[in-house]
Amino acid sequence: MYKIAVIGGDGTGPEVVKEGLKVLEAASKKCNFTYETKDYDFGGDRYLRTGEILPETAADELRQYDAIFLGAIGHPDVKPGILEKGILLSLRFSLDQYINLRPVKLYPGVDTPLKGKGPEDIDYVVVRENTEGLYAGAGGVLKKGTPDEVAVQESINTRKGVERCIRYAFEYCRKRNKRKKLTLCGKTNVLTFAFDLWERAFYEVAKEYPDITTDYAHVDATTMWMVKNPEWFDVIVTDNMFGDIITDLGAMTQGGMGIAAGGNINPEGVSMFEPIGGSAPKYTGMNIINPLAAIGALQMLLDTIGEQKAADLVDKAIAYVTGNKLKSMSAGKMGYSTSEVGDMVAQFVADA
Repeated sequence: MYKIAVIGGDGTGPEVVKEGLKVLEAASKKCNFTYETKDYDFGGDRYLRTGEILPETAADELRQYDAIFLGAIGHPDVKPGILEKGILLSLRFSLDQYINLRPVKLYPGVDTPLKGKGPEDIDYVVVRENTEGLYAGAGGVLKKGTPDEVAVQESINTRKGVERCIRYAFEYCRKRNKRKKLTLCGKTNVLTFAFDLWERAFYEVAKEYPDITTDYAHVDATTMWMVKNPEWFDVIVTDNMFGDIITDLGAMTQGGMGIAAGGNINPEGVSMFEPIGGSAPKYTGMNIINPLAAIGALQMLLDTIGEQKAADLVDKAIAYVTGNKLKSMSAGKMGYSTSEVGDMVAQFVADA
């Protein structure tokens, strides 16, 4: 019995989560596991109604679950940053979800802007450190609003934080068992303090994984090769800021935000899974948003909690639907409604 917390969130979030749960039900019946869910109304509507972003008890309560399934955070009537920091970043830090896991996978039938590249070329994973770096919030402002204003934002990198991220990446690369190549993405020629630590930790940990090939690329070179030769990559490990940037580039090469999924992982605790595309409020209630990113997040959830057979089935179902059914990944252009796409994925899983 798995306990799953569900946060539909804002905009189209509840709609895509509904389709993910539809697929979860089909997978549970097919693969003989049971689960229960509980809904949480964290998001813009709650904030506007009560003035509260997250209850003080939220993190402690969510720790009791096996996983968290999140739709989207972002409300048009709430200033940008309030909900994102107050919910997403708050949960990542308080639940110590120190890995952001972002598969970059081009499914059959999905268009990519990379000329001449296909699903066999675009299939790698970015392991991004998720609780340190520039996002740790260290720094401050002096003489704000004056000509002498000073703003300082510090990148915090601890040996513990860096090493556990790198070690996770090596383990994931081994489990993935494809090219068994791990690339460190950094900027050792300029960020000589932070990435000296990253580089030393990387090669020290590498000695424990003789079956994994290692290499290094500056972040600017990484972005070039992600466009020119994405087939070079298997697993990439990097810090918080660089990971944030290169994963959005990766999402565009795999067909856009409508297909990109991600996980905020605590290997020793509760992890949170979400589509990357945001709340898309202009499509709310129209039943035209693409749910495949949310279903992909559900697939990652299943893989992380150990339901490998179910995760593989959902992955195959997504590939079947993109390769044989959808005209486009864009909202309103798929040729099917949101719920119909969810139905097709769920039916494939049920019939497999």
